[in-house]
Amino acid sequence: MSLEPLFNPQSRLVGWIERDEHLYDLNLKWVGFISDGNAFSVTTHRWLGPIDELNCLDRTGKVVAWNPSQPIKGRITPMQPLTPLTPLRPLTPLRPLTPLTPLTPLTPLGGWSALQFNTWINQ
Repeated sequence: MSLEPLFNPQSRLVGWIERDEHLYDLNLKWVGFISDGNAFSVTTHRWLGPIDELNCLDRTGKVVAWNPSQPIKGRITPMQPLTPLTPLRPLTPLRPLTPLTPLTPLTPLGGWSALQFNTWINQ
């Protein structure tokens, strides 16, 4: 299990992502899961938006959270997928080392989402 950091538009750490699997908050609480390239809330089971590699997008295709190892880009408004079955709760991961703060990125094409990570994940 390898966790990658997620940052907000101001380059503040907001959560963690396990590629193609799960989303965690700063306390490593399991808050979302990824199915077929889309994020879903663990608590509400609602579709949150697409996951583009390691970047989290809202339902309009705008970037909510990003990872410095991937280009930051939005996309046109995606179609809502069918809601998958919620996977079994994963084991709590070991706390990763605090990542270095990346440089503040340029605004992606289409702009940033108006949603903060915690608001996005709790829709």
